[in-house]
Amino acid sequence: MSYIDAFVAAVPTAKREQYLKHCEIAAAVFKENGALSIGECWGEDVPEGKVTSFPMAVKRQDDETVVFGWIVWPDKATRNAGMDKMMQDPRMKPDVNPMPFDGQRMIYGGFDLVFKA
Repeated sequence: MSYIDAFVAAVPTAKREQYLKHCEIAAAVFKENGALSIGECWGEDVPEGKVTSFPMAVKRQDDETVVFGWIVWPDKATRNAGMDKMMQDPRMKPDVNPMPFDGQRMIYGGFDLVFKA
């Protein structure tokens, strides 16, 4: 089955368009390096929790919106090779395509897809 990279981050709400441009560039690089699909979601109904929540996890500030995204890869080996190539791609360098959010508060991980309906 496929391998999925997923992440949650807090993006300054005023930087939505900049974030979408960053996503377009990154998606092209990921697809060129083996990704099957990329999804990006802008939080609309993301409640605060009492014990845990997306906003708490990324330490969302009042002027930020929670985003959730994923990348679908055919397998982990393709993902590892693709990520290595992506990190070397000049389009992903911070001076060319800076992340419009605080990457230190981003939560991410890789997952084996074990069920799909």
